[in-house]
Amino acid sequence: MSGTGEPRGSEVPLAMLKEGETGVVVSVKSGYGKAWGLKKRLMDMGVTPGTRITVVKSAPFHGPIEVLVRGYRLAIGRGMAERIFVKVEETRAGCTEK
Repeated sequence: MSGTGEPRGSEVPLAMLKEGETGVVVSVKSGYGKAWGLKKRLMDMGVTPGTRITVVKSAPFHGPIEVLVRGYRLAIGRGMAERIFVKVEETRAGCTEK
């Protein structure tokens, strides 16, 4: 499968974004059981609807994803990233963030 498999502008899980891609958080699907506190935990870290989030690095073998949120970096587990839905933004050609 190449790319995110979805047209730009549609909602996809954060885990589907590649390094360097940016999206805006649309929603967090928390579920039941152990995951019930997921929304609160993410909100405490600054991951709230309307927040821009950029994938900085993605560890191999389904490891954690390093993201840039509100000017600081977070490592988010792949399972948690699967529950964060973002609207993918168009990237500007030639722009890189260091």
